[in-house]
Formats: sequence, C-alpha cells, structure tokens
Amino acid sequence: MGGWVYIMTNKRDGVLYVGVTADIAARVTQHRSGEGAAFCRRYGLKRLVYAEPHDDIRDAIAREKAMKAWKREWKVELIEKANAEWSDLYGTLV
Repeated sequence: MGGWVYIMTNKRDGVLYVGVTADIAARVTQHRSGEGAAFCRRYGLKRLVYAEPHDDIRDAIAREKAMKAWKREWKVELIEKANAEWSDLYGTLV
C-alpha cells in the first residue's frame, strides 16, 4: 500500500504541518473540515501546499519523520520548488 507525505498551512509563509497518510484526499478533507489533527484545527491549517507520493507507506512514514526534523527553511524551500505560489493543491485531489 502506498502513502503520501504532505504539508498543510494557513497562508503563504504561515504555520506548517507535516503529515503522512495512505489516502491524501480523505485526510486533507478531514483537516479542512476541522476533523484532522488538533494542531491543524488550532492554527486553521486548511491549505495543502505540498504532497509527495510514495509506493510504500513505510517509506512515506520514514520521510515524514525526517521532514519533521528539518529546519523550517528547508521545508519552505521544498514547498517553493514544487509550488512557488503556495497554491492550495486540494482541488487537484478531488
């Protein structure tokens, strides 16, 4: 089973949340409706700005753990390489 590593935010250069899931569309829908992580609810993180697919969920989990340990500037660089405008990618999932 595959998986996804993703980054949610509330605005460009805002608070970042790194997560992992097997079903990216369902998980982001949960975050957007306030049913996701408490951290996302607290900071209003509803914008998906980065999504990285993996063939194996274990690889996605390992990548998420590594990314959570990254400096913020590295996460921002990753987002800006893939999504320079910090556009909400949710519409590409559903």
